[in-house]
Amino acid sequence: MVDVPLTLVAAVVYSFIASYLFIPLFNRFMKATGIVGRDIMKADRRIVADMGGPGVIVGFILGIFLFIGLKVFTLAGLPGLIYILASLNTILIITLIGVFDVLTALMKQKEGAGMFERLKRRGIPPWMYFLIPLPAAVPLVAVNAGVSYMTLPFIGRVNLGILYPLVLVPLGLLCCTNATNFLAGFNGLEAGMGLVLHASLGLYALTAGKIDAALLALVFAAALAAFLRYNWYPAQVFPGDLNYTIGAVAVCVTVLGNMEKFAIICFFPYIVEAFLKALSGFKAENYGVLQPDGTLRPREPKIRSLTHLVMRIGSFREWQVSLILIIVETASCLVAFLITPFI
Repeated sequence: MVDVPLTLVAAVVYSFIASYLFIPLFNRFMKATGIVGRDIMKADRRIVADMGGPGVIVGFILGIFLFIGLKVFTLAGLPGLIYILASLNTILIITLIGVFDVLTALMKQKEGAGMFERLKRRGIPPWMYFLIPLPAAVPLVAVNAGVSYMTLPFIGRVNLGILYPLVLVPLGLLCCTNATNFLAGFNGLEAGMGLVLHASLGLYALTAGKIDAALLALVFAAALAAFLRYNWYPAQVFPGDLNYTIGAVAVCVTVLGNMEKFAIICFFPYIVEAFLKALSGFKAENYGVLQPDGTLRPREPKIRSLTHLVMRIGSFREWQVSLILIIVETASCLVAFLITPFI
């Protein structure tokens, strides 16, 4: 029987409520200030608030702060406080990068002459995606979070020494933040898959007694659950900057919980997506072309995304594509729970 601290339950509930209340306020702010985008897979090309991160991050931080306050000022203290705060710094730096990406996209109204190119905008130059997440790893590196050894699937225990904080943590952050940004673009997709991913990471950490890791994952999952209410089809807000944050939280949870093999299996759909994107030189777009019957067909001639694969195996509407991939992520996490104890 897993002992779930009431402080953790309070933090999760508070994160959900705060996010649920703040997200509509931020949505109105985004529309009032022109931070919006076109929903290019809708017939009316409707305008949608284009930065979902602030509402989620506010709820997430408030949940974490509540937990810290209850632990530090009313109970026996919090030994892992320095690692929690270092993780928050990493997550906030990544979120700031995402915010700049969205704001930079507002400066570039068109990508070309076609309908898709005229409606879609790109922010930070593509080559920068592979560099800018690296400074966000500094807080985790500075506190030497995690341990110097890893237990990898089918390999076993590997002692990496100083290479773990100096190389593996920054590399993991770079890869995971980009991977969660690759698999995106459909209403509810990023938030839905992120919710399943972090709920699974949090539950696994909780069963292993890794409360700090469970805290980050479950509180963030609660904030994503609130966001999904507004991001599900038809979306009232896009994730925007949130795509990077989903990967950053996953890395922090994995490092703090020393749960690399479980996390790698949970991350399998994102890994596949990264390989598919690499085949296109990271140029392929996930989006589909809206058909008269409301279903979507891929724009790309080849399968260069899991979204392309789903759209090719059947005639699905946007929300169905998202739901299928959320189910795929759920299956990956269930497999992780089943096989991790044996590898």
